[in-house]
Amino acid sequence: MNAPTPGFIGQSVERREDGRFLTGRGQYTDDITLQHQSYGVFLRSPYAHAHIKSLSTSEAAKAPGVLGIFTGEHFKAVGGLPCGWLINNIDGTPMKEPKHPVLADGKVRYVGDRVALVVADTVEQAKAAAALIEVEYDELQAVVDTATATAAKANVHDDAPGNQCYLWSIGDGDGTAAAIKGAAHVTTLSFRNNRLIPNAIEPRAANASYNPNSEEYTLYVANQNPHVERLLMCAFVLGIPEHKMRVVAPDVGGGFGSKIFLYGEETALVWASKQIGRPIKWTAERGEAFLSDAHGRDHVTTAELAMDKDGKFLALRVNTIANMGAYLSTFSTAVPTILYATLLAGQYATPKIHVTVQAVFTNTAPVDAYRGAGRPEATYVVERMVETAAKELGIDPAEIRRRNFVKTFPYATPVGLTYDTGDYDATLRRAIELADVAGFAARKAASEAKGLKRGLGYSAYIEACGIAPSSVAGALGARAGLFEAGEVRVHPTGKVTVFTGSHSHGQGHETTFAQVVADKLGIPMEDISIEHGDTGKVLFGMGTYGSRSLAVGGTAIVKAIDKIIAKGKKIAAHLMEAADSDVIFEGGQFKVAGTDKAVPFAQVSLTAYVPHNFPHDKLEPGLNENAFYDPSNFTYPAGSYICEVEIDPATGKTRIERMTACDDFGNVINPMIVEGQVHGGLAQGIGQALLEHGVYDSESGQLLTGSYMDYAMPRADDLPSFTVETAKGTPCTHNPLGVKGCGEAGAIGSPPAVINAICNALGVKDVPMPATPFTVWKAARSAA
Repeated sequence: MNAPTPGFIGQSVERREDGRFLTGRGQYTDDITLQHQSYGVFLRSPYAHAHIKSLSTSEAAKAPGVLGIFTGEHFKAVGGLPCGWLINNIDGTPMKEPKHPVLADGKVRYVGDRVALVVADTVEQAKAAAALIEVEYDELQAVVDTATATAAKANVHDDAPGNQCYLWSIGDGDGTAAAIKGAAHVTTLSFRNNRLIPNAIEPRAANASYNPNSEEYTLYVANQNPHVERLLMCAFVLGIPEHKMRVVAPDVGGGFGSKIFLYGEETALVWASKQIGRPIKWTAERGEAFLSDAHGRDHVTTAELAMDKDGKFLALRVNTIANMGAYLSTFSTAVPTILYATLLAGQYATPKIHVTVQAVFTNTAPVDAYRGAGRPEATYVVERMVETAAKELGIDPAEIRRRNFVKTFPYATPVGLTYDTGDYDATLRRAIELADVAGFAARKAASEAKGLKRGLGYSAYIEACGIAPSSVAGALGARAGLFEAGEVRVHPTGKVTVFTGSHSHGQGHETTFAQVVADKLGIPMEDISIEHGDTGKVLFGMGTYGSRSLAVGGTAIVKAIDKIIAKGKKIAAHLMEAADSDVIFEGGQFKVAGTDKAVPFAQVSLTAYVPHNFPHDKLEPGLNENAFYDPSNFTYPAGSYICEVEIDPATGKTRIERMTACDDFGNVINPMIVEGQVHGGLAQGIGQALLEHGVYDSESGQLLTGSYMDYAMPRADDLPSFTVETAKGTPCTHNPLGVKGCGEAGAIGSPPAVINAICNALGVKDVPMPATPFTVWKAARSAA
């Protein structure tokens, strides 16, 4: 192996991008001010469900600085915001897919629905004018509750009677039913996976302009996948030729899934920028973001786990109602089906599984992917069931897991996935050591001596990452490919620019991708720059979500590098008067095997741009290659988490004393960045378990948790000092880097571990999320 270089894989290299962020030199969408800049403000619905009887903009249009006011009438001729995933019903008919208008067209369907766009010289003028718009509403009954949406008297959409979007299933229904009927023991649980509201540090923002000379549009937008944004907006909504639209996602301050989607706000800005002939900027205020960003989770589930007398799993049956909100967001329909139901095998070799998912419309904000996207919901179901079954059968929670782990790979699950590799017992064993489970009894006794309750909870998660392959996704309803693209441009001096279709919004791509390139080419990281987020520069790529950046985007880059090296060998062979087949590349040098002949990478790169120095009749000048990569399978990160809590039964206050995470991410490029990703995921998972809950009034449909006064975000004093370890790991078998993905693991594995620990402490079967002090207090009184 070569001596480590500044970009050597496996080193905790400090993030190169942090310098500009920490010194305030990052450039976010709101930082971009264009010549003749104007500003947009959206008038939003105060009602969850209402007809728009009349709408007058005449007074608002006279207000100072107003450049234009646009309503649903202006967008009647354009398409609706598309859903990217078609799900078919059990009977084979397609899901209900009502039009999702850019601005409300005669009817509003949730509080915060877009009614009008006001454009003015300043934000203050636009706000003042928006207040002058006169709207008369005829309020209708709101459909709010997920569990009872299909029984509601009102329909959110006339073309979706009973508020059902689809009824879908996967697995062996008859076989599962037979196994449950004949089982020695069946554990049953019903629970809700609470609605979450994303809160990236940077709110959504957009700045759109139109150039009449070139007839081209430019959109700066806080987005995770600019090419997909452009494709959906151009092809399905506005009808703009795709080559006439440039989308730039500059520095983006977090996304967590909520910035994957095409929203009506940026779409309206693009259309209106041509109408007024000036660029339009809009930045969401935090209260506006609570109302209008796509929310996450919101499942109601009943599950049954059948076992023999020794705790061996025989079958799992799951019935879930998933809330879509008022409209179908970009990937909303895939979350409770392809990304949820297919993961309900967990780490276990359960022979029979059957899952039914009913998706429903309600008068609430659209629900879509949020960190983990289906995988946290699936892990919560499986791990709450396993922990409860262990209690009911009197088996140690770790032991019941060991008895049922998948041990032979590859393993085809009953719900459509094939795990390529893993060692689940190893991560569980190590987590038990790190958590000092052996010393738990003594700590529990010490807590009891103080009148407190102490509990221990386990969670063994698995997730499908590297969202792809296109062939599988397409068969399951995806309306787009899920490949990734990479371009490696070697300059004459040997410096390298990499263009990637992946997008970084906190993941550290400018560091980790540079580490990969530096390792493969044997050059310093300082000689490498990473470009992303601009459709005008980068090959068509699918963006960043589902922990896919290194596994899919990184592999595309590696494949482009392989082409660079292959061409470089031919040039080097000419320079060293050797056969192509005798040239090897290592340590940044091209060498003739078995000799001391060698030429450095920079010499070959310079030669590539001086054609008379190599056989240009056989090779094109230049050293620039690109590659597209479409994986053959998902990647499957997995791990074991153990949570230890202490509870004051008099107040219900829960304190997380210890949180241990042991993950198998395959090969790791930058351990420091990986640990940071896990820390962030743990914080979000603990937030869901203890604090966060998006709540609507059951009658009016008003959002009751529309600010930080009512929506509780985790703070530093809510969290313990985490114990995090990345296991030696089982490398992914189907990508050259052997990586699996790490960005969502913490948010997936932690919620059930926390709730399992609380249930263990109180001796109860279930405590709903979020386990607020009041909720825990009630459970403690019930147990007493």
